[in-house]
Amino acid sequence: MRYGLIGTGMMGVEHLNNLAVTPGAVVTAIADPAETSLAWARKALGDTRAQRVQAFADAPSLAKSGLVDAVIVASPNHTHRDVLTPLFGEGLHILCEKPLATTIRDARWIVAQAEASDRVFWTAMEYRYMPPAAAFIAQVHGGDIGTLRMLSIREHRFPFLQKVGDWNRFGRNTGGTMVEKCCHFFDLMRLITRSEAVRVYCSGAMDVNHVDELYDGARPDIIDNSYTTVDFANGTRAMLDLSMFADGAENQEEITAVGDTARLDVLIPEGAIVHAPRVGFMNPKRATRRTIDTDATALAAGSHHGSTFYEHQRFNAAVRGEGAVEVTARDGLMAVAIGTAAEISAREHRAVEMAELGF
Repeated sequence: MRYGLIGTGMMGVEHLNNLAVTPGAVVTAIADPAETSLAWARKALGDTRAQRVQAFADAPSLAKSGLVDAVIVASPNHTHRDVLTPLFGEGLHILCEKPLATTIRDARWIVAQAEASDRVFWTAMEYRYMPPAAAFIAQVHGGDIGTLRMLSIREHRFPFLQKVGDWNRFGRNTGGTMVEKCCHFFDLMRLITRSEAVRVYCSGAMDVNHVDELYDGARPDIIDNSYTTVDFANGTRAMLDLSMFADGAENQEEITAVGDTARLDVLIPEGAIVHAPRVGFMNPKRATRRTIDTDATALAAGSHHGSTFYEHQRFNAAVRGEGAVEVTARDGLMAVAIGTAAEISAREHRAVEMAELGF
């Protein structure tokens, strides 16, 4: 299967590293307007593979080259609609990095194009594929906690990294932190609760990171910490606790699901899953712990706890007709919508009904 990659920055290079260990995957084309980024891609490919890969300056040139069967879009968030337009025109299979777009309007347009095509369109939500998270989700859906009532996700991590042109310092390019970073978690909420959001309340601010930075006289405007509560249609409540100045935390992600019979926790990257059934007041605890291992090759291929590798195997299977599309363009749209509601809520200090946004 011949792959093209558009956007050869940090995440693009991670995709190249994972394609290198995906059976049958052959990278034939890359595209990026920045020569520095293309150089990173060539280094990741290695001398032998790089010699067999054609480089382009833009998406239309790659799309019309006839060199690829599937394309990975890993360009900056605000470019996704423009990058995808020529790809849809050439009938290519597409894996598009999150967030699907920076606005609901653009995300809706992408959904319309994807659903009108007979080709695979996959929104890259790799957090679903972290092995401990996948095992955790399977246990929740398998009834190990009874009926899910409460879901909480904590991500305590490092600040946004530097990107080419520092595009990720401004909401106009990213959609805002709650879209750019947190769409992963809103996607997980929808997946785990198996319901749709009806109301979002977010309290967040930029308190620590980037406060002294200036870019052409403009100060960054991205949230670096927040609490977000999401009410779902089936009565489940979910919460996201985000801190982007907590890089000393032992576990970057901690997810807890509480049902009417038990509580379940997953700790990442530790890989531990803890099941704690209800025991009644003052009775001995009966919590059990197991550790989910991640393949060493998958871990070495990226910085997302092996998830990008597993995501690529599923996408590849879907393109070959051997598996379903598991993360659709519409899934990407819904994650952007919840993130947009959270951005509005944080700015306006109020709860946002999803109906206000047309959902």
